Amino acid sequence: MTAVVLVDAGPLVALIDRTQRHHAWVSETIKRFRNPLVSCDGAIAEATHLLGPGKAGCRALMDMLERGTVTSVFELQPHVRRVSELMRRYQDVPMSFAAACLVRMTELHADVLVWTLDSDFRVYRRHGRQAIPTLMPD
Repeated sequence: MTAVVLVDAGPLVALIDRTQRHHAWVSETIKRFRNPLVSCDGAIAEATHLLGPGKAGCRALMDMLERGTVTSVFELQPHVRRVSELMRRYQDVPMSFAAACLVRMTELHADVLVWTLDSDFRVYRRHGRQAIPTLMPD
């Protein structure tokens, strides 16, 4: 797979937590990617919250970050206005901060794929009209 893989919180949680519904799918899917998986601080914060701060799952995610398996590369400040616009535009969905950052990242890079469990990414558009390439379970 040549596209940059932007990973949302859901696959990170499902990869680490074997009790998650999509654990098997995520575990198989990750084999198709080359490291690192690219994310944003919002998605990583969301994943650590869901995994439980101070618990083994959270430590596993932090280990992935330390090893470079997952990396956070999005700097918010230059894009805060656009992220805010996206959150306002999709407030009825609603759009999380993490999702807005990931959508903004898709606007900055042409060859990207968002790996997510969040079907709302089917609704979101980059540059106002373009569907966002996603990889999610059926």
